[in-house]
Amino acid sequence: MNNKLILITGGSSGIGKAAAIELYRQGARIIIQARSIEKLKETALEIDPTYERISYYSTDLTDEEAVKSSAKKIIENEGVPDVVINSAGAGEWLSFKEATVSHYKETMDSPYIATALTCKVFYDSMQERGSGHFIIINSAACFFSFPGATGYTPSRWAMLGFSRSLQADLFNTNFKVSMIAFGKVESPYFENNPRSEERIPKIANWLIPTMSLKDTAQVISKTVKTKKRMIIKPFMLALLVFFNRFFPGTFSWLMRITGYDSV
Repeated sequence: MNNKLILITGGSSGIGKAAAIELYRQGARIIIQARSIEKLKETALEIDPTYERISYYSTDLTDEEAVKSSAKKIIENEGVPDVVINSAGAGEWLSFKEATVSHYKETMDSPYIATALTCKVFYDSMQERGSGHFIIINSAACFFSFPGATGYTPSRWAMLGFSRSLQADLFNTNFKVSMIAFGKVESPYFENNPRSEERIPKIANWLIPTMSLKDTAQVISKTVKTKKRMIIKPFMLALLVFFNRFFPGTFSWLMRITGYDSV
């Protein structure tokens, strides 16, 4: 990990910040990217007060020109990243009745559009080197459907589709694509979106343990090293995803009867 240059979007808080802390601890050079300049400064100072192995760039990751401009600055100032970790994401869980028209664009812009734009702008520069590693952080919602999250869930399915398409597209190259799907994580997301937490189907809360941010950081760190294509954590979630392939109707029924009543 020593001196490996790693870019982390959404690196100022939550899973992205936890990954930045862990990967820095292991010797990597870290670039964190997010919208809030104040949060970026605080995080960078917390991780490395000397700024010798960390830098930060405030970017609206849903804006094409902003992503291009920021990528140009990053490459000029820091170099071409070896690993790009896409951890930026947002989106409240809303039913079809509650959602506004703009909600659907917003939830697709972040994380899906933000991830696709980020991977593309750095891939174009990585091609000169001939290698790179994209890690896409996703939610377990990409494998299931449940009531009360009509914008959030499709955006996560889009992330799954993008990950698999990118893996297929880059299969016979020196580029690697990993997708990590997490269940519920103790992160600022649910603090900022308490209504979303209440809508997690009870069957998931009963069966799947909540992960700590430190746990997610260790999973990400291991993925940087192994470059495994698909990671689903915790184990119980991976087991449920496996059985969902064979009994999708049963799982959809369980999600509905233990989920949010949107009527």
